[in-house]
Formats: sequence, structure tokens, C-alpha cells
Amino acid sequence: MSPLQFETTPRIVCHAGGVKQLGQWACKLGVTHVLLVTDAGLHENGLTATVLAALDSAAVKVSVFAEVQADPPETCVQQAVEMARSVGANGVIGFGGGSSLDTAKLVALMACTPQALESIYGVGLARGPRFPLIQVPTTAGTGSEVTAVSVITTPSHEKKTVVSPLLLPDLALLDAELTIGLPPSITAMTGVDAMVHAIEAYTTRLKKNPLSDTLAIKALQTLYTHLPTAVGDGQNFEAREQMLFGSLLAGMAFANASVGAVHALAYPLGGHYHLPHGLSNSLVLPHVLRFNLPAAQTLYAAMGRAILPELATADDPHAAAAFVQAVADRVASMPYAQTLNQAGIRQDDLPMLTQEAMKVQRLLDHNPRALGYDDVLAIYQAAF
Repeated sequence: MSPLQFETTPRIVCHAGGVKQLGQWACKLGVTHVLLVTDAGLHENGLTATVLAALDSAAVKVSVFAEVQADPPETCVQQAVEMARSVGANGVIGFGGGSSLDTAKLVALMACTPQALESIYGVGLARGPRFPLIQVPTTAGTGSEVTAVSVITTPSHEKKTVVSPLLLPDLALLDAELTIGLPPSITAMTGVDAMVHAIEAYTTRLKKNPLSDTLAIKALQTLYTHLPTAVGDGQNFEAREQMLFGSLLAGMAFANASVGAVHALAYPLGGHYHLPHGLSNSLVLPHVLRFNLPAAQTLYAAMGRAILPELATADDPHAAAAFVQAVADRVASMPYAQTLNQAGIRQDDLPMLTQEAMKVQRLLDHNPRALGYDDVLAIYQAAF
């Protein structure tokens, strides 16, 4: 077996009602004053109340930063860091979707060890130590609770990443009760996002390995099976729990194997049009899969056999094509925009989006089939 290195969150707790134990976990990490990083919607709708009560019962002081924005801009991170310093926090809890979790990672780092955000974009440039960090996802999509990556939007609408093991939290706490009642469209977008993580981790050209492959296949099986129920019945606890667990597995897989062209083409849609990340991925996913099919038949066939029992004995070309169609059909059944046009993208912007996507070479390099400018533009045109 080729040498591999696998990194993930050291402690993962999956427990219904587990958020009520946050005070105990904070105390075990030596935290006396937490900065809770979340968004205004969750805080104003009272979804943070259980967190605040749990910390209060353990005599842990709490300050709340509830200004996280989707595709968090640099200014959002800097404001949260300044608040953490001004209130004297010595620990951070990220609570919410991927934007809150990504912001919390950088706050825990930069409030403890001051460093300019623009100086740590890239791989391995951040320095520690950081404050203790707990991540509590409230959507089943990004897997950010088990990734060493934070994605930030620059003033020029470009998405930049900080990649460092320092960003892995001390604890990922998965409580499916927090996802009950999530709206169908958000459930669908985040669920497809997690599926993309699994698919791209399994097909990455440079860093896939036996451990990430195992996690990716299990994640895809779990997500593909339970997504329709989670979207159709927001109160179904089993479906919600399985989606949260599937997202976790997919996050562990892609954090170590990388993602590819779907994400590269999705990033400009989020950066320039502020589309939700899961929707951006979904809009280009079927078209990227069709482009990759000639180069990824064996891998797509394996995933097809994993999610479609009727393909157990199918040959590779048939199973691979059936997989692509199955994923496209699942995406088409989701309750949100299905084309770039429906999502408000202007056709005149497709060349600009193509130029921006071509800058994300760090992800395009991992794709199973090489893409040039004309290929990317053709995918956007097919998605329009």
C-alpha cells in the first residue's frame, strides 16, 4: 500500500440531545469563557438557547457572535476575532452550518495567536497555538466539523482557503435533534453538498486512499438512501441522524482526499452570486459527472453498485452510466433551482465565471479528467 497520512477530529460524539452536555465538554477543555460563533437566524429563532443553558449550568461564561454571513467574508472573521479578544474568551464553539464552523476555526486560531488572515491563505502557513474549539453542526452538508480547512471570501469575491491541522477542533458534537425541522430546500442543498464530497473524494486523482475510499462509499450509500426522506419529512429523526452521520463520513473522506471540478466550478457561483454552496455544487454536479465519465468509468461503476443493488453484476460502462443518471435524477427531484438561469445567473457572465473557475487549479488538478477553459465554459453552458 502506498504511504498515506490521514487526519481528522480527535473526538467525535454523535448523541441525540448531546448539545446539553456542552458545558461539561467546555470544562474538560479548560474553557471558562466561550465565544459562541453562529448566525443571526439561529440565534434570533432561539436555537442557541439550549447551548447557552448548557454552558450556564456549568458556570461557563458565554459571549455570542451572531453575525456570521454565508460564504463568510474576511471582515466577518476579523470582527469575530476582535470580539473574542475584547471579551477575554479562552474557547470557541462553532454552532450552525459550514459558514459558522469555518469562521469559528479561524477565530479560535487568530484570537489566540494573532496573525493576518491574508498571510495564512494556503496550506500549512498558519501557526499556533489556538484556543480550545468545539464544533456543533446544525446542517448535514459541509462536514466542516472534521476538516482542517476554512473557506473565506475575499473582497474581490474570490474564495480562499486556510488549510492546517490546527483547524481541526478538539470535539465535533453531532446532535441530530438540532436538524429536525430544517426546511426542505436547505435539507436538500446541504444533503447534495455532502454527496458531492463523497463522490469527489472517491474519484480524486491525486490523494485518494483506501481509508478515504471506505468512508466515501459508506457516506454516499447513507446520504443517497436517506436524502429523499429527510427532504420529504423534516421530523423523521432516523433520516436526519443518518444524514448528519453521512455528512461526517464524507467530510472525513474529502478532507484527506480532496475534491475536484464540481467544487472548482461552484466557488465562483458562491463568490459572485452568493448562491448557497450546496446549490452551487448541485447546479454543476450532473454536468461535471457526464464530462468525467470517460475517465472515471471504473470508479463511477463502483459507486453505482454501492447505491443501486440492481447493478451488482453490471459491467463497468453500464454501471458507470447508470450511476451518473441516478445522481442526476436525485438532484432533479430536489426542491430548488435546477439551472443556472433559474438561479439568477446571467448568461453573459459565463465567460467570467469560467475564468474564475480556472483559477481554482488546486482543485482542478485533483479532478479525474483534465479541464481546459473551453471544457469549463461548456459545462456552465450545459448547466444554464
